Amino acid sequence: MLPTLQEARYQSDYRIWLKFADGVTGEVDLEDELWGDVFEPLKDKVRFAAFVLSEELETIVWPNGADFAPEFLYQKLRPDYDLKPMPDQRRGLA
Repeated sequence: MLPTLQEARYQSDYRIWLKFADGVTGEVDLEDELWGDVFEPLKDKVRFAAFVLSEELETIVWPNGADFAPEFLYQKLRPDYDLKPMPDQRRGLA
């Protein structure tokens, strides 16, 4: 089951406090993740702080289209988290 992000609050610099549906909470620092065409503009802290929690995508998104997958954010809080593939029910695999 994929992690479901329920809350996100800007803290300072490039840090965001997160709360997931299973009760996992904590602060992530995304400074080292801001590279590439989409994320580079977020090095401006004012732009970085302008994220919102998308209920549809269940993750944080920025006005320029940048977002981080909820499982990536979850793994930042729980390094032992391993995304396991779902069983393929069509082929009867478990």
